[in-house]
Amino acid sequence: MGLFRNDLSASILKSRVGISGVGILLCLILVSAFTVIFIPLDTYKQWNNPSSWTLFPRSALPSWVNVFLVKKIPEHQLLENTQTAIQTGQDTRKIIQNFETNYSFDYFPNDFIYQYMVEYQGTPVLEFDVTRPDGITLHLLSYSLPDLKSKSVFADKVFSTNESIRKNILLASDKFAFPINNMPIEEVIFSKLSMHEVLKGKYTFVIKISTTDTQSAIHDSKLIIGGKVFGLIGTDEQRRDLAIGLLWGTPLALFIGITVSVASVLSGLIYGVFAGYSGGKTDESMMRFNDIIYALPALPFLIILAVTISNSIFLMIGFLMIFGWVGIAKVSRSMALQIKNKQFVEASKTMGQKRSKIIFKHIIPQIMPYALASIAISVPAAITTEAGLSFLGLGDPSFPTWGQILHDASTHGAVTRGLWWWVIPPGIMITITGLAFVFVGNSLNSSARIKS
Repeated sequence: MGLFRNDLSASILKSRVGISGVGILLCLILVSAFTVIFIPLDTYKQWNNPSSWTLFPRSALPSWVNVFLVKKIPEHQLLENTQTAIQTGQDTRKIIQNFETNYSFDYFPNDFIYQYMVEYQGTPVLEFDVTRPDGITLHLLSYSLPDLKSKSVFADKVFSTNESIRKNILLASDKFAFPINNMPIEEVIFSKLSMHEVLKGKYTFVIKISTTDTQSAIHDSKLIIGGKVFGLIGTDEQRRDLAIGLLWGTPLALFIGITVSVASVLSGLIYGVFAGYSGGKTDESMMRFNDIIYALPALPFLIILAVTISNSIFLMIGFLMIFGWVGIAKVSRSMALQIKNKQFVEASKTMGQKRSKIIFKHIIPQIMPYALASIAISVPAAITTEAGLSFLGLGDPSFPTWGQILHDASTHGAVTRGLWWWVIPPGIMITITGLAFVFVGNSLNSSARIKS
């Protein structure tokens, strides 16, 4: 076995194609390990839950596109409070939180949202102000929170479209040298006083909550400044971070491809060797059954089964295994017919060894180089089949596979709308993964042919 592993490693390392394939596979394995260890499992479970992605922008470009642009597109920012101060009196308590951002983009933000969760009793007052880079402070909002008779937690959001914010901004219209009546609020806040252009610099949003409850507290608060670029890959129409979908798609693709390939090749290998070694009517009946399965059109059957029974990803894996073993069974049978007449097999028969021992100890080890090459080459077929079914809308929607991402992109017309970041990355990942296994499989196959 040690000699076999050494020959296997040598056959791959002697080929540049094999080395390239192994390198890509190692990268995919590292990405999978990183995803499973560091990416929260909730992001995977909540992939199809729209409420989990409300803080992200819709159909945003990847952040790195700004590197190639002269005028920078505003980046979507999720700001945590940088400072929290508490002022207490005899019967009063004021909580002050600051959110700071250095706005350096050439276009106005889409909007801004303040999300908060407060624990209190009574009727606190929330005040919302912003201090601009030019030192001017604009009062945005002041209103009372709901009256709570007992200490409870209240959660809410303040949107830039709030009509009270618009009224307060219009009170400061005399500070601007141009009419602001019909302008979006975020454009007014981030605009120069002299002209309708972006005012770059440091903005400080200040939240004040005043209450008579001396034990009141803010448990969670965020300020979202809406932009048009976000993350490494961008977002889709449902505001989901596509980088998370691609990352989780990597271990899923490897799991689907390797599981289907290993199970199909091993079952086909054993089936074919057993048929070839047994010979006679056993061989004939087993291969006729193989021909029946081989003649069935796999993809139409998978579509019918997915529609009528279930589109579960595990059931899909089972169906792919059922249709994937027949090809290797034919090849392994023909090889077993040659090997069973060799002297070491005849010697084993003479010594009275059992048929199962001869098959697993003497025949199958001779075919293992071909089996390993078949496993590697079969992985892309399983991955692309799953991607094809998912693209047709027949995949498991609860799993963020690359095919499911492409299906969602097709459903929302990503290609016609120019949302290339929703289509190209999953297509590239499918291609790269398939090429990696093809490279390794071809290097193993070439080595096996040379030895034979």
